[in-house]
Amino acid sequence: MSVPNTLIIACGNPSRGDDALGPTLIERLSAMRAARTVPDQAFDLLTDFQLQIEHVLDLDGRKRVVFVDAALSGAEPFTFGPVIQEPALTITTHAMRPGALLRVYAQVIGGPLPDCRLLAIRGYAFDLGAGLSPGAERNLGAALGYLSEWLAAVHMRRIPRVPD
Repeated sequence: MSVPNTLIIACGNPSRGDDALGPTLIERLSAMRAARTVPDQAFDLLTDFQLQIEHVLDLDGRKRVVFVDAALSGAEPFTFGPVIQEPALTITTHAMRPGALLRVYAQVIGGPLPDCRLLAIRGYAFDLGAGLSPGAERNLGAALGYLSEWLAAVHMRRIPRVPD
């Protein structure tokens, strides 16, 4: 059985304010797909509290993977860039970074790595029980718009420029 070429995997805790940016993006992208406002192409959506070693299996057979997570600092409204394999594994595999997951993929699955990107959406408030902050909501809108364009561009084989 073949899997869709693209996987979008988001991490975050929906109960911790702006940490919900990743799961919320997945919810909204799913709604857009249902409304047919994103390209009619095969892509899978996955969300979890954090990356785990088991997610290596979700990467198998993919051409491209987009990891989505909230960023505590960095550029606004988001950054979008390549993920490279980390040179060494960390001591624990309880929670993993995307680059560490690629390292395990190379060791366990082997073969060429999928083209992996990180969509880091800037968040501001991560309090337990809080909703998205107004700034995070704006950043989420910009990130979702860009990701929609990116999915269309992948489908059409042209990649949009990341906004400044």
